[in-house]
Amino acid sequence: MSILVVGLFVCDLTSGAVGIGVQDVWNLMTGAPCEPLTRDIILKIRLVKALVALLAGIALAASGLLMQTLFRNPLAGPFVLGISSGASLGVALFLLGAPLLGVAAHSLLLGIGTIGAAWIGAAAILLLIMAVSRRIKDIMVILILGMMFGSAVGALVEILQYLSNEAALKTFVVWTMGSLADVTASQLALLAPAVLLGAALTFAVLKPLNLLLLGERYARTMGLNVERTRALIFIATTLLSGTVTAFCGPIGFVGLAVPHLARMLFRSADHRVLMPASMLLGMAMLLVCDLFSKQTALPINTLTALLGIPIVVWVVIRNKSMV
Repeated sequence: MSILVVGLFVCDLTSGAVGIGVQDVWNLMTGAPCEPLTRDIILKIRLVKALVALLAGIALAASGLLMQTLFRNPLAGPFVLGISSGASLGVALFLLGAPLLGVAAHSLLLGIGTIGAAWIGAAAILLLIMAVSRRIKDIMVILILGMMFGSAVGALVEILQYLSNEAALKTFVVWTMGSLADVTASQLALLAPAVLLGAALTFAVLKPLNLLLLGERYARTMGLNVERTRALIFIATTLLSGTVTAFCGPIGFVGLAVPHLARMLFRSADHRVLMPASMLLGMAMLLVCDLFSKQTALPINTLTALLGIPIVVWVVIRNKSMV
């Protein structure tokens, strides 16, 4: 899988409107002489986009596996807690709500920007979920409440869309389609630490995740602090899926489909195997989607859905208890 990811990464650097050979990429990486135009295309455009694909693949796949294990639900994903919906609400308030109030040009709003608004929205939902989880011990009730929060936030976003003008509405709709190309090098310096911190928290809970496979009651009998583990998983999921949504828009089906693909390929329930496998598969899937996106000019969300839906359908059919 690592070799596959490296190969796809190199292919992603060489593909595009301007043809660049593998030798040019090798020369650039090794410090050999390289044409200035080729250097600028690789370093300023394609390398940043490819790195964003890697980070987004890690984040979405890891958060999807976290949610499926925590809720013991094969159709859970990084969006079930409503965190991504909270990010969407933040962006909707910034892009759609501010013009309705006539404060679109306010310096504070311009300073926050789309990314800041999405982060604030995701953090608000996280705080709400954390407050609920302190009072409610049943994880399935938290799942239902998270879905309800997401639906309520979605309703608010639809109201803002209905009331907004065409220009603002088009900007928001384009954001919802997802994009790996909108992240700049300076923004990548913010995206990478947040995702890596979330990944570090994820690896810190690998053994507790194995205990949670058999249920929270069993995990408690084995001495696991379930509430602390649950809080760490919520924080990791927010850092991973919330950050990717803030920078790249909502990218669906990667977090839902990739963990099942990892289970199918590696035939293991051990998270010490599944987590790195899911991260590698997530990176590979988004690099493949980016390659197709360059050829077809389709939004990244469309391509992840076309690749992810068959896997989800297979899971539903295979799991007879869900039929």
